[in-house]
Amino acid sequence: MHTFILRRLGAVVPVLLAVSVLVFLMSHLTPGDPATIMLGENASAADVVRLRHELGLDRPLAVQYGRYIAGVIRGDLGRSIRSGRPVALEIWDRFPPTLQLTLAAMAIAAVAGVLLGALAATSRTAAADAFLMSTSLLGISMPSFWLGLLLILLFGLVLHWFPIAGGGDWRALVLPAVTLGAQATAVLARLTRASLLEVLPSDFVRTARAKGVAGTRVLFRHALRNALIPVVTVMGLQFGALLGGAVIVESVFARSGLGRFAVAAVQSRDFPVIQGIVLFAAAVYALVNLSVDVAYLALDPRITYDQ
Repeated sequence: MHTFILRRLGAVVPVLLAVSVLVFLMSHLTPGDPATIMLGENASAADVVRLRHELGLDRPLAVQYGRYIAGVIRGDLGRSIRSGRPVALEIWDRFPPTLQLTLAAMAIAAVAGVLLGALAATSRTAAADAFLMSTSLLGISMPSFWLGLLLILLFGLVLHWFPIAGGGDWRALVLPAVTLGAQATAVLARLTRASLLEVLPSDFVRTARAKGVAGTRVLFRHALRNALIPVVTVMGLQFGALLGGAVIVESVFARSGLGRFAVAAVQSRDFPVIQGIVLFAAAVYALVNLSVDVAYLALDPRITYDQ
């Protein structure tokens, strides 16, 4: 087990290296000059040249990348061009609200998706199954920004149940979390239904029922546990999608977090911040997928990583 974890952590290194190369090239090849943006359009050419030299932007891309990756190895993600603060501190200050939003959305998606999928798989009427699957298809199809605006209109401006912007207590987290987790809920519901429909006709399920085990116990203790392995795999993938989707949701609900910070960095061509955020998100995504692999052991004792 320990060997497997170490091997997977070692495999993360080339992935992060490839991500760093791609985001470095993409951020530097996009139109726009950070020095011109910082100084304004009325700045003189001499001032722009001077600032570009101070920021190191006049050096070849290979030299700039070499300096950047050397700093990353030391744990230094550079300094923000806008604020002058270390990028690592900027990310650390803004990540907790984004993590809170992502975890809340993932919890909603996991619970609601699995329950709706199980209900659809065990439904005794075709109409109920069709209604649940149509609802999940609507959740997949609806853009998160549009759903967020609808929730703001209904629950914020009409019913006044929840605040519509900013942070605060748990009430301020409800609408953004539901908005962010809606698509993941629909995906998990459809996958849970399909997986359960394959497991329910199995011999061990029929045997448990023949022994007189209660239907809910058969479903949740026997059938669902075996059907959750592909669902857990998709949960890991959905976590990365939710982390990326927080950019839009935080903008819609005016929440201060890593998503809005990334948007501001792109608008101001703050290269070190853009690179640091993408690299940090890639590392979090890799660790989540490692956690999913470890979770397989709890779901199915037959799985082993020992070699």
